[in-house]
Amino acid sequence: MNELRHRTGLVGVVALILALGAIGFLAAGSLASPTTTNATVSLHKTRLGVILVNARSHTLYLFARDRPGKSMCSGSCAKFWPPLVTKAKPTAGHGVKPSLLGRVRRSDGRMQVTYNKHPLYTFALDKQAGQTNGEGSSNFGAKWYAVSARGTAVLRAPTTTTTTTTTTCPYPPCR
Repeated sequence: MNELRHRTGLVGVVALILALGAIGFLAAGSLASPTTTNATVSLHKTRLGVILVNARSHTLYLFARDRPGKSMCSGSCAKFWPPLVTKAKPTAGHGVKPSLLGRVRRSDGRMQVTYNKHPLYTFALDKQAGQTNGEGSSNFGAKWYAVSARGTAVLRAPTTTTTTTTTTCPYPPCR
């Protein structure tokens, strides 16, 4: 009887470890970017002004370290800043210029959506539509910016007064 309780307890511990491992695997997978069959880029009004968003209305960012048509974010960078990838030609939503949409091949072979030649990314910590938690962040060697309808970086003006203004600048470099 004592041996049966010991085995039952051991089976329970093994089952718990397996369950926790599966949860960890699923959580890590949620940070990776799945390949979508179609990517729609639209405009959405946020606290930064009107910016580009994906089909789920999550903010799209550009990485100041990227070069026109070339992504410099891969590996752990891409886990926190998932690239907007697609197998098909991206679709322009309301207010987005179709002529500025394009794609570039990533180092892993997937096709990443670009806007005005800037590879586009979401931010893993933007959990809800319209959040802009990644704006101005300096992760992975350069700044991250939300993207304007013109395809330029949206810069938050320094807040030295109670009013907030939003400006855009050419990329790169921002001046």
